[in-house]
Amino acid sequence: MLNLILALFSSALLIVCFPRFNLTWLAPVALAPLLVAAARESRPMRRFLLGWAAGAVYWFGVCYWIRIVLAVHAEMSNGQAWAMFVLFCIAKALHMAFFTLLAGILMRRWWAVPAVAALWVAIEVTHGPLGFAWLAVGNAGVDMGIPMRLAPFTGVYGLSFIFLMMSTALALAVLRRPRMELLWLTPILLLILLPAMPAPEAGKEAALLVQPNISETEEWTSDTLTQTIREQAALTLRGDLEHTGHPPSILVWPEVPAPFYYDDDVQFREYTDHLARMSNAYLLLGTVSHTASGAPLNSAELISSAGSPVSRYDKVNLVPFGEFVPWPFHYLANKVSSEVGDFAAGKQVVVSSTGSHRIGTFICYESVFPNFVRKFAANGAEVMFNISNDGWFGQSAARQQHLNLVRMRAAENRRWILRSTNDGITAAIDPAGRLRATLPSNIRAALYAGFTYISTLTPYTRWGDWFPAFCVLFTTFCLVASKLP
Repeated sequence: MLNLILALFSSALLIVCFPRFNLTWLAPVALAPLLVAAARESRPMRRFLLGWAAGAVYWFGVCYWIRIVLAVHAEMSNGQAWAMFVLFCIAKALHMAFFTLLAGILMRRWWAVPAVAALWVAIEVTHGPLGFAWLAVGNAGVDMGIPMRLAPFTGVYGLSFIFLMMSTALALAVLRRPRMELLWLTPILLLILLPAMPAPEAGKEAALLVQPNISETEEWTSDTLTQTIREQAALTLRGDLEHTGHPPSILVWPEVPAPFYYDDDVQFREYTDHLARMSNAYLLLGTVSHTASGAPLNSAELISSAGSPVSRYDKVNLVPFGEFVPWPFHYLANKVSSEVGDFAAGKQVVVSSTGSHRIGTFICYESVFPNFVRKFAANGAEVMFNISNDGWFGQSAARQQHLNLVRMRAAENRRWILRSTNDGITAAIDPAGRLRATLPSNIRAALYAGFTYISTLTPYTRWGDWFPAFCVLFTTFCLVASKLP
């Protein structure tokens, strides 16, 4: 019973590290109670179950908003939404179950501090490939100046590693292990020698980020759609005309919040092309495109200042239950999107030219994939845009959680990221992951934001997830060594 209490205490500490509680200072110690329980429990199956329970409670507490999305937007009854959400928590908890099972082995050795930290990273990086990723533990450090110096080298996983080293050391101290085993923490002091994050600056260029605040439950007719397009174009034009001294070079609309079809809707295309010509600026907007077979694509269209299409990026990483229903659940759930049929996934990263500069755009949920987002910068994008529609989250903490993910991507690649959302949180993020400007949620407005084109590449941008790969190898070595006499 004590071990179970310790495991669930870790769940609680992890939950309050993230929005909406934001007790981020607990991140370096949050896993310590679970590791004490893992060290105390010698039976493998018991350790596995302890981790499973802890993981289920963690996902329940952090991603509680998933149930709301399913109930409100996926046409599920309250009972169905609860059942699907509980199944989701049970499935995602398997990651922490395997971590606890294996951590119990590593905690017995004098190299426990780096080994357990590497194990956590090796498992944490599997969330995306195994169905759904959200908050890596390292994201809790997005406002921590010294740990964030690691981000351009190791990505968010370096911060996760540091936090787990500290949690492991605390667990060993509680277990009264020899103090020599805590000396593994001393390399953390070397973080101060890493280059500091870039100093704040206003930015040399300007963009206009539009937040139209369109209802997610709107019943669309031809008249209401036309009126919405006119209002969004007028909002954009007013924002552009307010800054004639230093006009924005690019106007940005969010991930498609309404049935906008640039390729198929002549009226919509004429409005947007005309808007780009009148503003003498590039226009980046969310739209629904289609494959040759007719399957919908969640796309970002770039229109030149001359009013002609430049490029189109089709979203590669789709949201489970949001844009497609995973195979086992086809008969149990509907997707959130109103498009007929599942969305098709795009095939490639697209970097677009805007005169002498290049930009990249990733869409909504793609912000959770560090190794994917860095490909835009690696392929030449000097600034990145994130268009999103977080209205599906309601008033939950998911909005702030999502924003923190985008902030970490900016710091990893040392790029400005300009974020346009339907109803919040629209923001300008600098290369250190700092918020330079934001709009309040649930208002119709346009944010005039500065930015600077940057072409240098960070080690993380160049080499991607080299650090998690190292952690996998190191963990394997440590587990094998732990079994030797």
